[in-house]
Amino acid sequence: MKNFKNARLSGIMVMTAALLLAPSIAPAESGNLPVEDAKDLQNYISRENPYTEWELWPGTEKMYKGTEPHGVLLTTYVNDIALDALREGKDVFPQGAIIAKENYTGDRKLTALTVMYKVEGYNPDGGDWYWLRYQADGTVDAEGKVRPCINCHRAKQDQDWVFTAKP
Repeated sequence: MKNFKNARLSGIMVMTAALLLAPSIAPAESGNLPVEDAKDLQNYISRENPYTEWELWPGTEKMYKGTEPHGVLLTTYVNDIALDALREGKDVFPQGAIIAKENYTGDRKLTALTVMYKVEGYNPDGGDWYWLRYQADGTVDAEGKVRPCINCHRAKQDQDWVFTAKP
């Protein structure tokens, strides 16, 4: 019996050490952060951790005035990682920050969802943002290192590639 207890204690100690010494990957609000893949990201923000349950971008409300190419009206949500960075006044969003923007027509019809997902080291030439756009029906029409997104958002490189004003 003594050997069983020692073996069990040793097993617990090994598991604890493994957890303490493992590389730290911060889990998002619920579940693990997605990899840079459209299906994973879309699943994460629609099922695992629905973006519609996140906070709105501070200082905005639903259906604020937008501009092309996104839409006449916009609603912008941020996950907790992005929200914390905004509240702390950080100049650069940390890895795992997700910004999800619903794009609407003037008559309030949802046309698309555009997403920026910060992945450290993913794309230094694009601010390390992974870009995703999918239509209202869920069809992905742009993902990854999307050149038109990068080219447009480059104008706000000094604001970590983000157009929406920081609070």
